[in-house]
Amino acid sequence: MRKGQVTAANRPAARPLWAWSLHRRTQFLLDLLTLAVAFVLAYLLRFDFSIPERTRESVLIQLPFVVLIQFSALLLVRIYNFVWRYVGIREVEAFLRAALFSMLPLLALRVGLPDSYQSWRVPLSVILMDTVLAFGGLLSMRVLRRVLYERYERDNRAQLGGDGRSKPVLLVGAGRAGILAVREIHNRGDMDLVPVGFVDDDPLKQGMVIHGVRVLGTSHDIPRLVRELPIDHVILTMVDASTESIRRIAGICERERLKVRTVPGLYEVLAGKVSISRFRDVEIEDLLGRDPVQLDVALLERFLTGKSILVSGAGGSIGSELARQIARFKPARLVLLERAEFALFEIDRELRALWPGLEVAARVGDVCDRQRVREVLAETRPDAVFHAAAHKHVPMMETNPAEAVKNNVLGTHCLGSMAGEAGVEAFILVSTDKAVRPTSVMGASKRLAELVVQKLDGDHAATRFLAVRFGNVLDSAGSVIRIFREQIEHGGPVTVTHPEMKRYFMTIPEASQLVLQAGAMGEGGEIFVLDMGEPVKIVDLAEKMIRLSGFEPDLDVDIIFSGMRPGEKLFEEIELAGEEMAKTRHPKIFVGRLRPHPAQQVAAALDRLREVVAGGHDADAVRRLLGKLVPEAALGRPDGAASEPVAAHAAEPVSRSTSPASPPVPSADPA
Repeated sequence: MRKGQVTAANRPAARPLWAWSLHRRTQFLLDLLTLAVAFVLAYLLRFDFSIPERTRESVLIQLPFVVLIQFSALLLVRIYNFVWRYVGIREVEAFLRAALFSMLPLLALRVGLPDSYQSWRVPLSVILMDTVLAFGGLLSMRVLRRVLYERYERDNRAQLGGDGRSKPVLLVGAGRAGILAVREIHNRGDMDLVPVGFVDDDPLKQGMVIHGVRVLGTSHDIPRLVRELPIDHVILTMVDASTESIRRIAGICERERLKVRTVPGLYEVLAGKVSISRFRDVEIEDLLGRDPVQLDVALLERFLTGKSILVSGAGGSIGSELARQIARFKPARLVLLERAEFALFEIDRELRALWPGLEVAARVGDVCDRQRVREVLAETRPDAVFHAAAHKHVPMMETNPAEAVKNNVLGTHCLGSMAGEAGVEAFILVSTDKAVRPTSVMGASKRLAELVVQKLDGDHAATRFLAVRFGNVLDSAGSVIRIFREQIEHGGPVTVTHPEMKRYFMTIPEASQLVLQAGAMGEGGEIFVLDMGEPVKIVDLAEKMIRLSGFEPDLDVDIIFSGMRPGEKLFEEIELAGEEMAKTRHPKIFVGRLRPHPAQQVAAALDRLREVVAGGHDADAVRRLLGKLVPEAALGRPDGAASEPVAAHAAEPVSRSTSPASPPVPSADPA
């Protein structure tokens, strides 16, 4: 016998009725009393409250076994596992099943017993009436218990909130999320919110009352309702609302000086991560995010399900999200390669908690270490490699160019060539829009990484090598979103490098999903460019974040222009001339062929880079070599006019309120 195995000998004995708690015994007694009273009442109704004397003996004989059958049906459907004060639709279904299970044997006895057992045969009318009265009575007791409990909680909240802490709120969206939200607000005793009404743009819902809360109008009526009602703030109860809807409603509330909060995203709610009532402030991600990506699930399942998938840089913003998205498709093994131990520990722990059946192989290693890369590939035998490991911070790489080359270029070649030798089916490089006509060391190094991928695709016929290029992702490590948020929390000022600076933005999940989609679509040698939508002015981004925090730009929190840093552009591009971008079957993914570069030229460039890096961290030598190897680069100049490096100091910060007509030419990418 295995340790801990339950057998007939060691199985715990069932607890007798007297061992139950007083609360549970009271429940049993109330239910038995209700069943008995319902049976007698059914007979009284059957005979107009005057039961004949010859029938009374039958009533006394039938009562115990009818109650026993009905009580057994309650135990069968596990009614006593339910908590009375939370009774709902699921519990009603259980009572209906119990009523059916109890009625069937009584009907069978009525039909099957001979006339000699007349006193045991319950009349059909009594069976039907008793079933309705008995189980209706049991359910009514529980509903009454819930009503009394909720009234007690409301009264208790009213006493606690008697000092005016209760906040009247307007709910935007009377759909499923709105219904759940108002129910949670009513049920939970730890919330200080009072719903004063719904607004919903569906004309069929106008005037409806949902859990005691009326639909008062459409979103266009919010200004009127703010004047008529004491509304503290607005809650968006639309878990699947489009970004455009959120922007529009947030704009209305902003004009009315109303704070806006929202429910969690649909994915978080359905995954059970948070409750629908875990309201949060509307973030800049809600306003800048895009509508959900439509994935070709069948194609991704063929590409990922049951395969061994390796993600390099798995502890970073993109690498960790790629790992989360891949886990959804149930690979046979998910290999996490990361040189930062703690970042690897965090994503490894998260994936094991969310996907306990998934084989996760966390491996500490540097993509530049050929021996370690060879060991990991030989051990895990990946079918596909997503290469997200890279140095991405523009200003940091300007002062550490040798490290940018080592990690972004030589690391890509090391991991890619080892993957080709190991016979990996696909190698996908995560690239950046800063690789297009780069003005920074980081951008030039990523452009060279794209050329390395092109060379490797020609070197290894069995492996598909491709690159996926996109812009800034919202709230990634070191992003402008996080920097602005910290500056606002400290009271400002918020620093923007240039009033005309623009950037493309997309969410981390959207970027990761599209990288997976492009990887599944690629045939080898392509560069995929993700549709980034419209570029966003950084100064507009700063203003929105200040307003979302409840402040007014330049009044409560100053915005100053600090000057562009070396390597920065005013705006980014997504494709080079001659790349011949074309649409794919996915509306958000474009594809093109990298402009041809002779393999020998790329190989010679790699050799020269290795020599320069091995010779020491000579920043100027590395920068000059990058300028020669990437002809379209203009390293160090924000306007791309020349490849000469400029002074590394930033211009003096200038406040918007005192900005000169021509702001000083500034210096690097805040995003």
